[in-house]
Amino acid sequence: MVVIKSDLLCSQPEIIFGFSTRNREEYNTPPYYFNLSLSVGDDRDRVLENRVQFAKRLGLTWEQVALQKQIHSDIVNYVDSPGYNGESDAIVTDKYEVGLAASSGDCCTIYLYDKKHQVISAVHSGWRGTQKKILEKTLSFISERWNSEGQDIFAYIAPSITQNNYEIGMDVAKLFPDKYINNESDKLFLDITSINKDMLLNFGIPSSQIEVSPLCSYKEEALLHSYRRDGQVSGRAYGIICMRRPNV
Repeated sequence: MVVIKSDLLCSQPEIIFGFSTRNREEYNTPPYYFNLSLSVGDDRDRVLENRVQFAKRLGLTWEQVALQKQIHSDIVNYVDSPGYNGESDAIVTDKYEVGLAASSGDCCTIYLYDKKHQVISAVHSGWRGTQKKILEKTLSFISERWNSEGQDIFAYIAPSITQNNYEIGMDVAKLFPDKYINNESDKLFLDITSINKDMLLNFGIPSSQIEVSPLCSYKEEALLHSYRRDGQVSGRAYGIICMRRPNV
């Protein structure tokens, strides 16, 4: 099984993190491949087994993972236990041994760790969530609740669709500053990753504490799920972040 790691997050000994891919050697069946979503039409039992195997690869059980129903919103929820935690696009916890999951099929997912205050977050930010500034609101939520500052936070932007493959219409383009839009051959392309990275920088997170995956979900067909590429038969990846309980 191929699991994408964050060098930045995984350099912190108390953090568990991994981002799933399409590729699992013992199960690589089209069209959904190693899919972790129950909402795309894949066989339920297969998906549940995939979830168990992915969590196991991270050193967790699936029963430790907190889930959200992602609705392309700006809703940020605090969670203190695993399992289903309602509708939101960002979940935050200060509890140890609770993994936070965010799902992606091209959208940005961002994983945050406040080392000083021992807080983690998993954020889902498609173009709608990005336009609503879900990441900025998550950072504000953490700041208001735990007095977090930029220098306290480590952030990882996981694989997502890159600008040269993210064609949009004028209705979407007009929602964002021109600097994030590339107009090429009368087509418009959105740089959703840079928008979210700038939110991190504007919050005061040092660039040395931000890692951005260079992988494009659309381009990396053998490795990553992509709704834009595969349509209704695309699977979904999950990223999971969790804090280990400190040794006492």
